[in-house]
Amino acid sequence: MLLYIHIPFCDSKCFYCAFNSYTDKFHLKKMYMQALKKQLNYELENYVKKENKIIETVFIGGGTPSCVKHYEYEEIINMVKPYLIENAEITTEANPNSASYEWLENMHKYGVNRVSFGVQSFDDKKLKFLGRSHNNKSAIKAIQNASCIGFNGINCDIIYGVQGDTLESMKKDFNQAFALPITHLSAYSLTIEEGTKFFNTSHVKIDDEDLSYKIFEHIAENNFTQYEISNFAKDKKYESKHNYGYWQHKEYLGIGAGAVGYINKRRYYPPKDIEKYIENPFDMEYENIDDLDIKTEKILLGLRCLNGIELELFNEKERGKIEELIEYDKLFIKNNRVYNKNFLLSDELALFILD
Repeated sequence: MLLYIHIPFCDSKCFYCAFNSYTDKFHLKKMYMQALKKQLNYELENYVKKENKIIETVFIGGGTPSCVKHYEYEEIINMVKPYLIENAEITTEANPNSASYEWLENMHKYGVNRVSFGVQSFDDKKLKFLGRSHNNKSAIKAIQNASCIGFNGINCDIIYGVQGDTLESMKKDFNQAFALPITHLSAYSLTIEEGTKFFNTSHVKIDDEDLSYKIFEHIAENNFTQYEISNFAKDKKYESKHNYGYWQHKEYLGIGAGAVGYINKRRYYPPKDIEKYIENPFDMEYENIDDLDIKTEKILLGLRCLNGIELELFNEKERGKIEELIEYDKLFIKNNRVYNKNFLLSDELALFILD
């Protein structure tokens, strides 16, 4: 199973961000981390230990994990260590402006072996437009520091499809990333969501499918293999094991305000509000996931990545549609699994099969 830990604090709120994060509640950090440890301890004792489960991956996300002092994580990682598989992937997200050499060095010392930097761009003008609080130099420095410290995996997030983006401007961004010691790249098309500063300003987003294909080609030319619609790795060993766990529909613990957990065909949601979470981190909302929901999710996720979908999941009518898509060179079958040839069409293909 997987473990996700949510840190809902940020130095600044990016204009496109719809995640559960706050820039005005830093005074609650200490109490929040105490509440988080309470929930984590409860989940470990009452589910992982009792059910004799093993944790395969840990992901500390946000928000901005690097805006919480490194020593706050030492006890958390020590609590988890007895339940981890050997050489477990432990990832933390980080922002270049707050991930100091000291912070990265100590997180690595505690056992974190993979770091994901929210760079988004190496263009200072674009960073300002997106509401990012770092600049080109701090992004480059943070990645170089992580490499010097010895992280096994270093991811760089880049956003494309923003007003003013062209193939040439995006090539500059990606080429700067490729010149750095990264092992993984996440290239996200900008999405405009309700509750963000960019909402109701649709002109900031470019819908250009041709640009996406050309970006993917450029990334491939630089020896990064696409294994999911937005994720690329320098080598198979650098693919995110944590993300693969979600795509394979594995169970996961969700710790923290705004996290999501999934156990025994049931999703649970701790309180999103930080104050409410501190008051009672066990006040969960629950959602039962039936077999049809699970099947639909497995198909949607399996078509978005190299994981594929087991053929036996489909009924006779759906298999007929799969055969039709194979004739049109959209899908292929290997070792009784169905695979997608074009991740950008994943949603359309899933809807066609399930209709």
